[in-house]
Amino acid sequence: MKLTITNQKTGGDLLLVSGEGSFDRLFYTRDKDRKYFTIAWNHGEKQAITIDGEAHDFMPHTILPLMFDQSFHFERPTDIVAWQFNREFYCIVDHDAEVSCVGFLFGMGDKLFINLDDIAQHKLKLLLNVFIEELKTSDNIQNDMLLMLLKRLIIVVTGLARSKYIPDQKLYDDRLDVFRKFNLLVEANHRTEHSVNYYARRLNKSPKTLSNIFALYNQQTPSQAIQARILIEAKRLLCYTKKSIKQITYELGFEDAAYFCNFFKRHTSLSPLEFRNSKDLAPAGK
Repeated sequence: MKLTITNQKTGGDLLLVSGEGSFDRLFYTRDKDRKYFTIAWNHGEKQAITIDGEAHDFMPHTILPLMFDQSFHFERPTDIVAWQFNREFYCIVDHDAEVSCVGFLFGMGDKLFINLDDIAQHKLKLLLNVFIEELKTSDNIQNDMLLMLLKRLIIVVTGLARSKYIPDQKLYDDRLDVFRKFNLLVEANHRTEHSVNYYARRLNKSPKTLSNIFALYNQQTPSQAIQARILIEAKRLLCYTKKSIKQITYELGFEDAAYFCNFFKRHTSLSPLEFRNSKDLAPAGK
């Protein structure tokens, strides 16, 4: 089943996919013009999900938010229910005050596997049924109803993620907002800005303050978070494009190819070329 709605005025898309054997995403090639955020739910048995060329266990009754620029495929896509939407349908940045998910669900630079207990599964099933009903009902309030449902879904999933990844209620304060905004800024600027000082200035905080906040929410330091995001992008470009090492060097904000190669090898134990050759993925695109 694949149900969709498109707002002809804005170009906004909302998709609900369930039980589809061919459900996957190739951002740098086939899907590069369809910038869809995805919320995937594995309601079957444990299976593998491959994200940007790396395999992960996708456990039963687990939700996984995925960014629009991630490529992925599932071992058993027929066991997946997925909601997909673009920013023209619902801009999570513009509406962050409503859902508080930017830089947390989307933009963390990590994979958030969110386990669902029986109560959460029941809640998601109810929401899913209403989504299906509304997507099949074409009337003059359909778009408004689906926007409300999507917002509700994001709020529910964000709440579940916070309960797992930030269980201490005392940490739900302004420091979490700084942490989320840092992640969002890195997502937007990692190709050009590599220093913690840049992000500290943008947030009106000192680098020391950022380090203290990260110590509350994350094992990484701010610098490590920036480097991790750059590495993710480097791996994507090596896996899914035919761009040369020199092109990737400049695209990721490095001035010298040798320095980029040393950076990449220091963090992965492989040179960029060795990493590219180690992957079974056939690069495509330019």
